[in-house]
Amino acid sequence: MTAPAAPEVLGWWGVPLAILAGMMRGGTPFLFVSLGECITEKSGKINLGLEGTLLTGAMSAYAISYLTGSPWLGVLAAGVSGVGLGLIHGWLSQQPRVNDVAVGIAMIIFGSGIAFFLGKPFIQPSAPPLPTIHLGDWSSIPAVQAALAISPLFVLGVAIAPLLKWFFQSTRWGLFIRAVGDSPDAAKAMGISIFNVRMLSVVAGSFLAGIGGASLSLYYPGVWTERISSGQGLMAVALVIFAKWNPMQCLWASLLFGGAQALGPALQSVGIKEGYYLFNAAPYILTLLIMILTCSPKRTLTGVPGALGTDN
Repeated sequence: MTAPAAPEVLGWWGVPLAILAGMMRGGTPFLFVSLGECITEKSGKINLGLEGTLLTGAMSAYAISYLTGSPWLGVLAAGVSGVGLGLIHGWLSQQPRVNDVAVGIAMIIFGSGIAFFLGKPFIQPSAPPLPTIHLGDWSSIPAVQAALAISPLFVLGVAIAPLLKWFFQSTRWGLFIRAVGDSPDAAKAMGISIFNVRMLSVVAGSFLAGIGGASLSLYYPGVWTERISSGQGLMAVALVIFAKWNPMQCLWASLLFGGAQALGPALQSVGIKEGYYLFNAAPYILTLLIMILTCSPKRTLTGVPGALGTDN
């Protein structure tokens, strides 16, 4: 992934601008995947296979955009591919004596394999990208204009976050998901189908993750390659823990991860080359720190669904 060219023209003032651009561009896939995983984990299941879903979504979006000339059809195809993988994961993970983590690893391999196999013909061709929303038209500096050109998917993700929070707090289906995630036995006593609620939650989460993949291939970096996801699907699982299963905090955490992703290229563009690889590894270091802090036996996680990680 390449960073915006703002620092190259603006000097040190361009560094925060490039990080801001990275928050909006690089944070978009994190946002969709983390919101999707938030829905899934609220129901008491965990989907580690979203890395494969992200790749399949990116490939599907790019292929359909190239074949039809419509990037929005590509976005829809990415969501549909996520639904397909979500149906498989949702069914497998609810079978007797089946472990969520094992299913997730299998789905990473399966989703990645599907994406790599079907996506080979689309590595070289150029697909129509998503349109951009220009927030930098107030400036006459091209670098500023380029840095503040954002994807409509980012705006959509920002809108989904508060909507999802309202959904969990104020709707009947949101109550069902939280009840199944916190106490499956109590939900069953209320007549709620645990299997159906969890299936729909996994599918909805995978749909959003697929759209996150479309953001990668059709906007930033705007190409299809087999290494395009860079582990963002797995990092999003740690991001949800960091966000305490709160959709609004998923938004802020996604922006943080997106900004961390842009830190290395932004500093390199102003001549800082010492520690370049360390700065580039910032999102991975951040993920590791989050896992160390949240996995401490002396620390109680806030907001964790009661059934998450159990066999219920």
